[in-house]
Amino acid sequence: MVSLFIDGKKVESESFQTILQAAQKAGIHIPTLCYDPRLAPTGACRMCVVEVEGARSLVASCATPVSKDMKVSTRSESVMRARKLNLELIWSHHPNDCLTCDKTGECQLQKLMYEYEVKTSRFMNCNPSPVPDDSNPAIYRDMSKCILCGKCVRICDEVQNQHVWEFSSRGMGTSVATAFEKPLKNSGCVFCGHCVSVCPVGALMDKPAVKKGRPWETRKVRTVCCYCGVGCSLVLHIKQNEILKVTADTHSPPNYGSLCVKGRYGFEFHKSTDRLKSPLIRDHLNQPFREASWEEAIHLVARRFMEIKLKYGPDAFGCLSSSRGTNEENYLAQKFTRAVMGTNNMDNCARVCHAPSVTGLRAALGSGAATNSLADIEGAEALIVSGSNTTEAHPVAALKIKKAVRQNGAKLIVIDPREIELVQYATVWLRLKPGTNVALINGLLHVILKEDLENKEFIQQRTENIDMLKQVVVQYTPERVEEITGVPQEDIIKAARIYAGTRKGMIVYGLGMTEHKAGSHGVMSLANLSLITGNIGRPNTGINPLRGQNNVQGSCDMGALPDVYPCYQKADDPIVHKKFSEAWGCQLPVKPGLKEPQMYREALAGKVKAMYIIGYDPAATQANTHHVVSAMKEFEFLVVQELFMTETAKLAHVVLPASCFFEKEGTFTNAERRVRRLNQAIPPPEGIRHDWEIMCFIANAMGYPMHYNHPGEIMREIASLTPEFAGIDYERLEGDGLVWPVWDKKHPGTPILHKDTFTRGKGRLNDLLYTPSEELPDNDYPLYLTTGRRLYHYNNGSMSLRNPEIRSISSEEFIEIHPSDAEPLGIKTGDIVRVTSRRGSLEVQADVTTKSRPGSVFLSFHFPETPTNVLTGPGEDILALTPEYKVCAVKVELPS
Repeated sequence: MVSLFIDGKKVESESFQTILQAAQKAGIHIPTLCYDPRLAPTGACRMCVVEVEGARSLVASCATPVSKDMKVSTRSESVMRARKLNLELIWSHHPNDCLTCDKTGECQLQKLMYEYEVKTSRFMNCNPSPVPDDSNPAIYRDMSKCILCGKCVRICDEVQNQHVWEFSSRGMGTSVATAFEKPLKNSGCVFCGHCVSVCPVGALMDKPAVKKGRPWETRKVRTVCCYCGVGCSLVLHIKQNEILKVTADTHSPPNYGSLCVKGRYGFEFHKSTDRLKSPLIRDHLNQPFREASWEEAIHLVARRFMEIKLKYGPDAFGCLSSSRGTNEENYLAQKFTRAVMGTNNMDNCARVCHAPSVTGLRAALGSGAATNSLADIEGAEALIVSGSNTTEAHPVAALKIKKAVRQNGAKLIVIDPREIELVQYATVWLRLKPGTNVALINGLLHVILKEDLENKEFIQQRTENIDMLKQVVVQYTPERVEEITGVPQEDIIKAARIYAGTRKGMIVYGLGMTEHKAGSHGVMSLANLSLITGNIGRPNTGINPLRGQNNVQGSCDMGALPDVYPCYQKADDPIVHKKFSEAWGCQLPVKPGLKEPQMYREALAGKVKAMYIIGYDPAATQANTHHVVSAMKEFEFLVVQELFMTETAKLAHVVLPASCFFEKEGTFTNAERRVRRLNQAIPPPEGIRHDWEIMCFIANAMGYPMHYNHPGEIMREIASLTPEFAGIDYERLEGDGLVWPVWDKKHPGTPILHKDTFTRGKGRLNDLLYTPSEELPDNDYPLYLTTGRRLYHYNNGSMSLRNPEIRSISSEEFIEIHPSDAEPLGIKTGDIVRVTSRRGSLEVQADVTTKSRPGSVFLSFHFPETPTNVLTGPGEDILALTPEYKVCAVKVELPS
């Protein structure tokens, strides 16, 4: 610590801190325009100048480190004179439209002009003012207001790593611009809005909010993002029940002020004109829907569910809930299925993404959840990113990976067939053939064990089954693994040495690991890597699945699965069964239920007769959708609860309109197990009900009492039955939330799992053999098809495509094909091509690119006009039955 004096006050500061940081810590105000704690200091604006005894001139406090016994004056005569002069110089370049500027009330320059009583400028601006640019779909630019603080340039470089903005020209003509003055859409901009968030004046603004309301006219509601599993903290700015813009608190985890394009600009879907606003019913699928009252619709659903239960038995019913729903809604869905319908045929849309994470991590560690916080990524010394196109699927998590590499010197190992953006940051890129994950990881394990790089002490004390693992991986020499995977053996050896050579090794993975025939085995193999190196149970280590949707973790945690109650309490455990039967006042089923794919097979066999689907669109997002749609058409009664008329809703007998994220209360659990409050920001449109209310209406109509006044009461019930949630209530979740397990009301939460022991006792090293994918290319279908996400969209596109800003940036799908595959077929970028598998065919625009591995093509599934899942195959994970989206065989050709 260093002692110094600021304005005569003795202040203690860390030796590495600046004068500005020391003053802020002591509560002493120093004005700034260019400073941001996330950015390297530049001293560009000179508003933070202070007088230091013995210094030759005034110094910029944001860029001057403290020293012992330093004497600082923040408001001396010379300091005040310099600041006023600086404000005059800045104001000389500024247009005189303060009264009509949208930033009025938040403009930092305006506040300083008022504070320092600077009313005009003695200087003249001789340069013509740039014309405001509103051509951009998301960001409004008025560079006549720019004060050249450089914050937009620096945050784009240092935090976002996109390098879109730069200073252009020199002297009086200096401006901030894109390269060659390109429009933002063509500049490499990803529309994260970081530049807008740090702009201290009105030069950069969120276009949807321009001319709609001043800051003092809005109220702010803190909530949680409704897109990916990072679960970013949001602040909604609302005027007269309209959301004008979205910002983020720089002090709130897990995003600390960062957002992606969907989080910042993906909020307008809630007011789409095609929002469902009344229950719709029909007797037969060949009839049109008609509007009905809630009373009629609920009565019909209750009657038909009861009739089917009595006629065919409880197991003729199945329920699918949603990872877009809250914890409370998923809890009620599984309670309704078990207590009201009497069956364990309960699943959720995690089945199509991270069910292998639950299966694989539970088998290896005893808990099917991430071991560490997302913040731990930044401090890792070695990172494995496997099967995760992180910059597009989880952009804010990707920022942490980039920071670990660029600022902290971490070594990055990327395992992916595609040339994703993170390859630019990688020390080693293991470009494997699709579907060969287990073989590759076994190769890494082989090298680690052969070269004596394993953590012997950790293995002996905290793991089991090492001898069987050694017997298996001895077969996976680098030479053999190269033959299977196509990855050069020298890269396999290098990657193994990097990861095993640190005690701060972390694994981050995504759907490229789980959506395979051997998805659960792939997760177990990654766990093997963590266990044999001892890289688990400590900060900056562990194995961390990046969940696809916002509440994948929570939907599984809440027991929306066929064999477990909340937090994975086994449904066939006599003690657990008794506890829930007594709490819910009925005898509950014991036999494990059907997983989602099994429900479709049983529907085609005439055994499952009714289904209740809540916020999930399997007719668009499940693999081999012709098969799924055929099964749905066999249901005697299908009820779908949704925001929009999705492909699944089109197959329903009853469609129930539900509220969206901005209109409801509840909680989400993000990828790091952080349980957060979702606060209602606006009322739902007239005629719409909350999901939890609808389920209660149906249960009550069927004679089972399900009464709650607020989702907080549902959480209290969850906490009473779930040891890991025992310390969670809505009051404790205010602010940053809590990371489960939270064992009692005084427990602070558990950011790191498995510190001293694993949930299952000892970590299990699973001996796993490589299993080829279900369907491989052949002469008729010579290419691998792999599917995934794109930055601007989410899942089936039902939300993201209804945001005008996002749709104007990205409105159609394209197939990525390698030049070596495109050239023999005569395919060029922009051509319309036909893609065909054994199950279906579609036409789409081609993008000839080296992103795709030779022999592979890539499609997303966001666009209804390009129903990618008519192509995907019948393969399923051996254990979890998750579809094998990442590998099937196709052919690509120019239409005749």
